[in-house]
Amino acid sequence: MKAFTTGPFTGKHFTVIIVAFFAVVIAVNVFMARQASATFGGVVVENSYVASQDFNKWLDEAAKEKALGWSAMAKRDADGRVAVTLNGAPASQVELTAIARHPLGHDRDKTLAFTRQADGSFLSREALPAGRWRVRLEAAAGAQRWRTEQDVR
Repeated sequence: MKAFTTGPFTGKHFTVIIVAFFAVVIAVNVFMARQASATFGGVVVENSYVASQDFNKWLDEAAKEKALGWSAMAKRDADGRVAVTLNGAPASQVELTAIARHPLGHDRDKTLAFTRQADGSFLSREALPAGRWRVRLEAAAGAQRWRTEQDVR
């Protein structure tokens, strides 16, 4: 039966099929590797072994922070500054700082300093450029420390 061919299947046909198959596989791998390296923001931890030694300490700190019962709501104002409402924290004693990170690492990290507003909320002194940012907030009241991360658009 020669329904789809006009001649015999030769080694040249087989070679073309194999070369085409591997060319597609290699092209897809190169494309995916370039996409992955272009969107990776950088190092997660400097040394994973050292980070593993601190893991239990981080869990203990997280349990202490959760026991405080604090919460925060961060949003971007029309002028690009970050407004934060902090709940459960002692109103007059809290100092708030933050680091804003671009999730894909396309922009440098930005340190944010906050000023307390009349209603008890906080407003950053610096504006963030447009786009999506991951804001790591740290609130301190005396010896108590509390941290959280939120996306701000």
